[in-house]
Amino acid sequence: MAEITTRLAVPDIHCQHCKESIEGAVGALVGVASVDVDVAGRVVTVTHDPGRATAELLAGAVEGQGYDVAARDEVA
Repeated sequence: MAEITTRLAVPDIHCQHCKESIEGAVGALVGVASVDVDVAGRVVTVTHDPGRATAELLAGAVEGQGYDVAARDEVA
């Protein structure tokens, strides 16, 4: 299956620790090719195989680190 990009709006991101925590948790998921956390924009951008790492799974990994996911946007 082709990779897609999912953007997660995470309003609680505010520092380098937030960035590292989220990148580590999401990046460890099977099917995730890349993770980028934009601290200033408070957005997590993930390139992933949707058959192995769903948007719900990605959001769950972020929430597991203690951050709320305000919105999700999948881009083909």
